[in-house]
Amino acid sequence: MALSRYRVMWLFVMFDLPVLNKDQRRDYSQFHRKLQSKGFTMLQLSVYAKHLPSEDAAEPLRAHVHAALPPMGQVRVMAVTDHQFSKMEVYFGKKRRRVEDPPLQISLF
Repeated sequence: MALSRYRVMWLFVMFDLPVLNKDQRRDYSQFHRKLQSKGFTMLQLSVYAKHLPSEDAAEPLRAHVHAALPPMGQVRVMAVTDHQFSKMEVYFGKKRRRVEDPPLQISLF
């Protein structure tokens, strides 16, 4: 079965966590490491994304993010199709860059 750009998903996790004291910095680091351990890639400082074959594959990751939520701060989880992701505009300063290519292979585990 060929993968459709309208079925393949990108799951985003965007967060704004306080880092004013030692405990908050630890919570931030633990959350960051848990996202990385599940294969999320950092797009920007507090914006992570993971390429997935379908919305169904995103559900266990949503549960993982929910379980890893720190006690304070704001976390947003959003899924977009590969087609929607490809329409994103990316700028470095005033210079436009291409959107990241999806991975060549999708992990099945």
